[in-house]
Amino acid sequence: MITAVQGLHDKLVSMSQPDSDGVYRQGSKKRGERSEFVLGALHSLWEQATEEMPFEIPESGVGLAAVGSLARKQLGPCSDLDLVLIVDTHALNDEQISQLADKLWYPLWDSGLDLDHSVRTRAQCESVTDHDLPAAMGWLNVIPVAGDSELITDIASSILDRWRKAARKRLPELIESAATRLDRFGRLAYINQPDIKETRGGLRDTILVSALTASWLADRPHGRYDAAVERLLDVRDSIHLVARRDTDMLLHQYQPKVAQMLGLTDPTLPEESRDIVAIDDLQTLLAALGRRIAFSLDMTSSNAQHSMIHEKPRFTFFRGRRGAPRFDVVAHGVARHEQEIVLAIGENPVRDRSVALRVAVAAAEFDLPIAVATLLNLRRSPIQDHAWTDEERELFVRLLASGPTLMRIWEEIDYVDIPGRLVPEWLGVRNRPSASDAHRYTIDRHMVEVASRLGRQTHSGGRYDDEHYAALLLAGIFHDIGKRQGILDHSIEGARHVPIILSRIGYPQGIVDMATLLVREHLTLSQYATSKSPHDAAVVEDLANRVRRDPVLLDMLYDITKADGSSLGATASEAITKRYGWSAWRASIVENMYQAVREAIAHPRV
Repeated sequence: MITAVQGLHDKLVSMSQPDSDGVYRQGSKKRGERSEFVLGALHSLWEQATEEMPFEIPESGVGLAAVGSLARKQLGPCSDLDLVLIVDTHALNDEQISQLADKLWYPLWDSGLDLDHSVRTRAQCESVTDHDLPAAMGWLNVIPVAGDSELITDIASSILDRWRKAARKRLPELIESAATRLDRFGRLAYINQPDIKETRGGLRDTILVSALTASWLADRPHGRYDAAVERLLDVRDSIHLVARRDTDMLLHQYQPKVAQMLGLTDPTLPEESRDIVAIDDLQTLLAALGRRIAFSLDMTSSNAQHSMIHEKPRFTFFRGRRGAPRFDVVAHGVARHEQEIVLAIGENPVRDRSVALRVAVAAAEFDLPIAVATLLNLRRSPIQDHAWTDEERELFVRLLASGPTLMRIWEEIDYVDIPGRLVPEWLGVRNRPSASDAHRYTIDRHMVEVASRLGRQTHSGGRYDDEHYAALLLAGIFHDIGKRQGILDHSIEGARHVPIILSRIGYPQGIVDMATLLVREHLTLSQYATSKSPHDAAVVEDLANRVRRDPVLLDMLYDITKADGSSLGATASEAITKRYGWSAWRASIVENMYQAVREAIAHPRV
């Protein structure tokens, strides 16, 4: 029997095709058209199903509702359908409800689309949304499809009212959900094969922004934020069309065609380099969208938290008068306020070229976020890429030495382009995907993580002095700076850039020389360990000479080798063992080579 939803998957894909030149245009309009088409088909299915029932369906007390992307009018070419059959227990009995549900769900399963379905009473809807955060956020966008629309809108209004009343208690849960996803999926701006829904800056974050807005605790951004959301939905639609299924994973094999659909492929380029350039441009686009959305979520959640703090006036204990907000000055021009790093009262970033680094270091060392307004103000700071002061050089090293917090702080300051203004060469690798499948992250993100893993303790049990540690950190943050299009040996290319960068900044020649050597040789120890024998005297002598027969430089090379190998970002399911990464096997053979070279340095041949 032909149903109203038969072949729905194929129909949606057919009506979603790109233009004749392969570019997917007017995505917002197409999403609206798809949503209306599906809603019409579902309404027809309802009428067909209710007519075939051996009992009468009452006009009130039974209705079909849509939530998720269909309710938001953001339906993708292959998106699943989130539907809820809502019933009043007095309208139908259990057997009748089961028969009606079967008449609705089975044709949809056969339509080719994934289906997320449930049957709920009003009390069940309210109970689920009270205790299940994702369900609650889904019900903030709900529309009636067929049946008793008044019942559905009444329940939706009730859930929205309950959300607003409970928002202050649920705000920490909502923020924690975003942090948990960040730990699991990473940031959209930094992943080579991202999940564009679950990563930080992805589509899930846009739902959180809407949920915060619906709570009335804060308004959401508009303008560029809205444009970013629509463009990311275009990316999602293109992935669906290439994969022909409901997926949010932008896998390597999809990227060339997705880039083409987004209009990023330049047909005038040679065919052999066309896809490489397009994928680079796609990664740059995703980074920009992800940063915009993540920043908007941070700003909205920060405003929501501040609104809760300032609901109650500050009173002095004895006099009952309103007290001034407290700013704890932690550095020149920098203060701590309400668990954020802010500009101190009276600080003018327009006149202070060093304040951006002082803010970043304070945020890293106190492990606090930089206030959104402060970040935006730092854009006005007259940052220079040359003739740094002694304070700025020291601050930069302190920032690099901040350990794991460096990752978060660098992301914050990168949103307002501070790293690229400090070191213009950074822009050459910013957001660029790595050509190696071993790398989960973009080149810039990988370099920041390498720097974050470099400590003062040497592999031989000593402790680096300030000069050696500065050189190690600078080599870590710039070790892949030579990974540019058309470069065959990024180590040699990096060693060409690093002395120019560090000399322009004004670091002493000794630090420049050590950092340059480490960048040039950062792959050598691992390559020698995996392809040569530590018992070959010529090999060991060659490697000893490459580190100037200096045991401290050998320790530094070992540390950067380990940090580089352990920062590739392999997930638990990825088979990165002997060839890539810092497996037990690689650690063992690198250790053997390291010990052989150390012995050769300590006891040179006569």
